[in-house]
Amino acid sequence: MARHRVVALVKAPQSTFELGCAAGVFRGDEYSFGVCTETPGAVATLNGFEMLVPLGLRALDRADTVIVPGWLPIDEPPSPAVLRALQRAHRRGARLVSICSGAFALAATGLLDGRTATTHWAYGEELQRRFPAVRVDPDVLYIDHGDLATSAGSGTGLDLCLHLVRTDHGAAYAARVARRMVMPPHREGGQVQYRVETPSAAVDSLAPLLDWASDRLSEPLTVDDLANRCALSPRTLTRRFTEQLGTTPGQWLLAQRIARTRQLLETTDLPVETIAHQVGLSTATNLRRRLQSALHTTPSAYRRAFRSSSGDLQPR
Repeated sequence: MARHRVVALVKAPQSTFELGCAAGVFRGDEYSFGVCTETPGAVATLNGFEMLVPLGLRALDRADTVIVPGWLPIDEPPSPAVLRALQRAHRRGARLVSICSGAFALAATGLLDGRTATTHWAYGEELQRRFPAVRVDPDVLYIDHGDLATSAGSGTGLDLCLHLVRTDHGAAYAARVARRMVMPPHREGGQVQYRVETPSAAVDSLAPLLDWASDRLSEPLTVDDLANRCALSPRTLTRRFTEQLGTTPGQWLLAQRIARTRQLLETTDLPVETIAHQVGLSTATNLRRRLQSALHTTPSAYRRAFRSSSGDLQPR
């Protein structure tokens, strides 16, 4: 089976971090990754060196996923040739993805009109002003419509790319990619962007508590249990979760249980009732209800759609 072709459209001055996010995730046995630009040749970067990019816009005609890893300066609109290439790729069925300021390029195509999109929180007002037909949500990490996806500031590009891998090949495969990159395997797109580093977030990291809870998902953990573990009141713990993770303790616990459910459905033949007990959802009925709410599918349908592929990803 042919590998899924991912092509990044770069433009000077290109952020190498955003480009690196996509390149780091979309490599391995299931994907091929390439880079193109409007005028092939040397492309200046924000980091003081140039990249040699030999492929032009025609590379987008062969892509299954097109990524725009930033578009700077944001007040410089894409050329008609770039807009036609992106629109042509979308008509052909390619998935178009933006990271950070790349949303300005996607919005310029008109394809985001009437849709919700996000970008770095510092660019949100400008994106909305220039493209009033786009519903800009500057607070979330990423938004995926299936054919079009946008992410917030630089680091959330990794979250979106891992989410797309999970959509393509399941949670177990995405977890292996994340492990290879020493990344957390999953952050929900609806989490809030990090805007301000608060003193409590800097001094009192939740990481030890998250590790402790992740190892005990089979137990009937409650918000009170988490609060008692770190000697905080439930209200203070909830505030810390909101500051550091952009979600509540209860929502975080449920997201971890759903993620673990997905991995077990993909990699084992355990009965649904057994999985429900292992992930702390108590009963098969509760698991089915939670999975339907989160993923709009049933355990049996999910298991049929995503079974673990053989072989491990090797770091290099």
